[in-house]
Amino acid sequence: MLHTKYPHLHSLEDLLPLSFQILRYKMMTANRKSWRHGEPNNVPPEDLSLPDSRPDPESLAQRQQRLERFAAALRQLGERCRQIFLWKLEGHNFLEIQRRLGVESINTVYTWDFRCRKQLLDHLGGSWDPALASKEKVQ
Repeated sequence: MLHTKYPHLHSLEDLLPLSFQILRYKMMTANRKSWRHGEPNNVPPEDLSLPDSRPDPESLAQRQQRLERFAAALRQLGERCRQIFLWKLEGHNFLEIQRRLGVESINTVYTWDFRCRKQLLDHLGGSWDPALASKEKVQ
């Protein structure tokens, strides 16, 4: 390519600086292009450390303890409270629960729900968070 574009240059002393100048221009052009495309900010995929999507063992253990604590508190409730909670978890609204329970007033269902949630909270030690419940017991 040097011979076709620059036929007037014959000696190595003339061609070498010219080839380095061309190389420098090519490198600057490539660098500008990569900046335009945002490539200098990119990190090669092999250099990335991907986070582990699985929960850590401590979180799993805490979740298991919360579930066991919640299940034990639910077992201490009466049948009606457990049934109301089950229907609510299944997505039934208070009107449907009223019909299923055969109660005339929806306010009765609201009252029962409130009392059941209060009983559940009492069985959980006064707090939904086990760490807070144990602190409240100590005080």
